[in-house]
Amino acid sequence: MHEDQLVRYSRHILLPQIDLDGQKRFLDSRVMVIGCGGLGCAAIPILAAAGIGSLMLVDNDRIELSNLQRQTYYTPDDIGKFKNHVMADFIHRQNPDITVDTVPYRLSEDELSSLIHDYDVILDCSDNLKTRQMIGRVAYSSKIPLIYASAIRFEGQLSVFDSNNDRSPCYACLFDGAETEQDRCSFTGVYAPLVNTMGAMQASEALKVISRMGQALTGRILHYNALNFSFHMLECDRNPHCNVCGCLRN
Repeated sequence: MHEDQLVRYSRHILLPQIDLDGQKRFLDSRVMVIGCGGLGCAAIPILAAAGIGSLMLVDNDRIELSNLQRQTYYTPDDIGKFKNHVMADFIHRQNPDITVDTVPYRLSEDELSSLIHDYDVILDCSDNLKTRQMIGRVAYSSKIPLIYASAIRFEGQLSVFDSNNDRSPCYACLFDGAETEQDRCSFTGVYAPLVNTMGAMQASEALKVISRMGQALTGRILHYNALNFSFHMLECDRNPHCNVCGCLRN
């Protein structure tokens, strides 16, 4: 770590839970983020500022006017551009220490499976159940920790799924239903501060997993209601009948 990096990351290095060793882990780590919308817009700049060494940004969406209410790193001049390209340009200016790669198309399950092994952590910042289920299956089979969050209306959820931990459920243990139109922000709406709060908490969980500090949300799911500012934590066990990690797989 050179002198400029010691200064740049000094406020993290001063924390005994991170210290030099933790910061070196950040700089040596590789993180994949799927989704550069509301959640990704909050999480990605935090990860980059913290010094995550390599980021892969996966998103096939282009910026629309309706995104600007909550996706705060995009401007009217960016409308029509790929979200991950605009975010990558920002990250390059924000932190020259790190590398950023982009995939501006929707990955198939096989493509994600071949890519994910190069990464230490994956953040699910997507906005639809089909994609989340696919990410969950690949993360489980690849034994890559998955940081999951969602935000709709005034309510958010956050959890960590880690198949390296025998007690950790997988995504499908908790979410194996069908998505309805009412489950999409484009139909029901979403509170802008909620999205940014959940994305920031995703970034925090990723940094904790990478640096091995504190207690990650593995085996627990956090529910947050921004309307009445309430938090509820639920313990979550593996579903023995899960079709991904349980007796019904394959």
